[in-house]
Amino acid sequence: MAATILPGTLPLLHPGTETVLMIRYSTNVAEVEAADLEGPFFAGWPNPPDPETHLAMLRGSDHVVLAIHEGDDRVVGFITAISDGVLASYIPFLEVVADYQGRGIGSDLVRLLLEEIGPIYMVDAMVDPDLQPFYGHLGLQPGSGVMLRDYDLQNGRR
Repeated sequence: MAATILPGTLPLLHPGTETVLMIRYSTNVAEVEAADLEGPFFAGWPNPPDPETHLAMLRGSDHVVLAIHEGDDRVVGFITAISDGVLASYIPFLEVVADYQGRGIGSDLVRLLLEEIGPIYMVDAMVDPDLQPFYGHLGLQPGSGVMLRDYDLQNGRR
């Protein structure tokens, strides 16, 4: 896995202020600690993973791209993929902290992840219908799928 991807650290205006935020993108999960993942991530989840479980999930993924706020090294967005490295990859998670949404971070994360995965037959993601246009503008097409969920295990603890 590459150490760091820098498409250019991006200056973004902080919501409601004239403060400029600098966002750095990285594939290096080793530079992240659980305290950097306070988020809040997993908005609306009834049983979200805690930061330690979140970190274990990132470390267990085949591909990860992180959006890191340069001022305090806090992770403000991430995307993961699981892949066989030959034909197929699956994107299970794309999250951007609410205060940082609407600034292109999610789009950057998807683009950088697709570059990290490289040319491959299929990249799939299961998303709610209201998110399909977001992925569509990045070249992903709507499809159909099936799923099994056990919400008692949503926090990652058995």
